[in-house]
Order: sequence, then C-alpha cells, then structure tokens
Amino acid sequence: MTLGLLANIDVPDLARAEAFYTRALDLRVGRRFGDGGVELLGATSAIYLLCKRAASTPGDGVPGRRDYQRHWTPVHLDFVVDDLPAAMARAAAAGARLEGRMRTAEWGRIATYADPFGHGFCLIEFLGRGYDAIATCALLDPPA
Repeated sequence: MTLGLLANIDVPDLARAEAFYTRALDLRVGRRFGDGGVELLGATSAIYLLCKRAASTPGDGVPGRRDYQRHWTPVHLDFVVDDLPAAMARAAAAGARLEGRMRTAEWGRIATYADPFGHGFCLIEFLGRGYDAIATCALLDPPA
C-alpha cells in the first residue's frame, strides 16, 4: 500500500506566504480554498498553506497555541534541489533566513532556513549516490 502525503503549513498571512513559497521554491498555485487556503504544486507532494491566526489552538483539546516566532520542530520539510547555490539565492531573495552555513556530507549538501513565519526547512542537493552512499541496509523489495 502506498499512502498519499499532503504537507500543510499554517501561516497567519496567506498572501504573504503564497508570495514567499512561490518565489523561494518556484512552486505554483494550484487551487484556492476561499480565504482559508491555497494549494501549491511543483513538489512531489502538494503543499497546502492554511491561514490560521497566531495564538489560535491547533484543535479541540490539543495543548498549545500557534506561534509564528522562530520555533523548532522535529517534523519539517526538506526540498530537494538540483543546484543548491541557485536555490539558496532564490530563497534568500524571497526572504528566507539562512541558519548556519551550507554543509557538505557524504550524501550531498544541505542548507537550513527559516521562512518568514518561523517554520524551519532545508534545501538539499544530493551528490553522487545520495542517501544510498550512507544506507546501511537495502529494501528487500524496492518499489517499481
């Protein structure tokens, strides 16, 4: 079984978020959902920007409130690019904040960013064999 994957990004300003993500990552608008959301296409999975007020609760009985200051979460998006320096320049021009410096590993290069809404994301350029260069086991039945 293969599951579908949708990535949702809560933002307090939908127009500003649309402008950022289309400029920074060269994504394009798919569908609009009134004033509450916009679908972005151009990645391997659709990304949905969802307009949510700062300090609003994520759901009934869910602790915490939305915070659009820089925050860290172990769940984040990595965008795979063909040309990391060009992608870094595009992200910076759109308003992304580079956190640290570009790093090179056996599998490729990575640059870590924060978007204007405090969400972290990475730009990754695979080199050579990519993650296969560090894989410690292989799938017994790889996908077709």
